[in-house]
Amino acid sequence: MSLLMFPFLCVFKQNYPYLCYQRKKQTMGIIRPLRGKTPKIGENCFIAETAVIIGDVEIGNDSSIWYGAVLRGDVNPIRIGKRVSVQDNAVLHTTYQKSVVTLEDDVIIGHNVTVHGATVKAGALIGIGATVLDDAVVGEGAIVAANALVLANTQIEAGSIYAGVPAKFVKKLDVEQSKQINQRISKGYLLYKSWYEEEGE
Repeated sequence: MSLLMFPFLCVFKQNYPYLCYQRKKQTMGIIRPLRGKTPKIGENCFIAETAVIIGDVEIGNDSSIWYGAVLRGDVNPIRIGKRVSVQDNAVLHTTYQKSVVTLEDDVIIGHNVTVHGATVKAGALIGIGATVLDDAVVGEGAIVAANALVLANTQIEAGSIYAGVPAKFVKKLDVEQSKQINQRISKGYLLYKSWYEEEGE
């Protein structure tokens, strides 16, 4: 039995697991409908073989979900924009009937990051190992340093750098300058995903 989800072909047995193969490519991940919600994945996305995407998740065009990343849209929605990179072992989740995850265009989620029910605005970067908790908002072009802990309800200003446990303001950057820095990394991940797609053809 198969479930068609453009541009993926998902094959399942007894409702679990759903192994999804990108058409014309070798790439696959576990992509599982839950509670009547099926993940929606845009065009030209890279989904690594060990990525897990569940339930009410929408991913914009040209995004990449890397090895070991888990996007659990089981209790509330996860919305991801275009050209977003969710790197290895990152976890996106929410709180039931309370919070949602929103990642706007050109966001970079570093390795081992946890984003739990938070909003990350366009062009922002969440550094390796950082945690961003419920109802926090990371402003446009902002940078959250590696291993930082952004507490619930924190409002991080656009173009600013936050670091530490708990995360605190470090300094302000020009918004356009910080967005350009982050967009360079975002473009790098567009290149990296193309390598995997070419190898899979």
